[in-house]
Amino acid sequence: MAVDAFVLVLVMLAVGKLAARLARFPAGAAETLNLFVLYVCLPASVLRYASKLELGFEVVGIALVPWAILGASIAAVSLAARLFAMDDGRRAVLLLCVPLGNTSFLGYPLTRALLGDAAVPSAVIYDQFGSFLVLATWGLWVLARYGGGERPTIRGIARRLVRFPPLLALLVALTVMPAEPPALVAGALARVSDALLPVAGFAVGLTLELRLPRDEFAALAVGLLLKLLLLPVLALGLVIALQLPAVQADAVVLESAMPPMITAGALAISARLAPRLAAALVGYGTIISLASVPLWAWLLG
Repeated sequence: MAVDAFVLVLVMLAVGKLAARLARFPAGAAETLNLFVLYVCLPASVLRYASKLELGFEVVGIALVPWAILGASIAAVSLAARLFAMDDGRRAVLLLCVPLGNTSFLGYPLTRALLGDAAVPSAVIYDQFGSFLVLATWGLWVLARYGGGERPTIRGIARRLVRFPPLLALLVALTVMPAEPPALVAGALARVSDALLPVAGFAVGLTLELRLPRDEFAALAVGLLLKLLLLPVLALGLVIALQLPAVQADAVVLESAMPPMITAGALAISARLAPRLAAALVGYGTIISLASVPLWAWLLG
């Protein structure tokens, strides 16, 4: 494990949280930083790593795992919602935050820090063909079903896909981008993509919410147990069944163990779907994952 990279994640999260408490940054600073990561750092990371990926059965296997996790999440959340008599808001938040992990902003740098550069291309495939497409389809349906939003259409989803910079970068990386680009290009991509870890860590720290909603403790416990423990166990079983190579299998399990996606939580909050639960899932999930994700990496190793 690259200890210095992991320590940097912890430091930037703490600095971001401190900056938010001291109100040293203007309102909306986290959103601006997230846009910088989304439009600049993530595409650079995708171009840097995905171009080295060889297309084959393993890529299909990696992409299938997050969709299998989605199916398992729907079944598990539906059962838990009945057992604990959850209302529609809490059910919707779990349906968004359990299958959708922070597989890019935290997933890329943590995968690189814990498993090395060779595992990052697999993390990119998991994130782009899994998490992003699940958010663009299932996520929009949940918001429309429970939040009263506009019903998603094929045209609307397609419009989101073609406007998503990391996905466009992935298509370029898998088609025309050489595995070994010119030194000038490779150096520029490395410098820009290396900014992903500190900027994303700081932005996440700015938005961390650590309020424990006591009346929603059952839903919070169910969500974190599924997201950080049971679903990675399922992913481990799937990669063994698919016989994925070790590096790719480890990356898939680690991506499945990432905490709830910040974007999913933000969408739930904006739709007024149990906002305290959504904030707690993202906040506590992120903090706990700083211990659970390295533990998963150690177990895999």
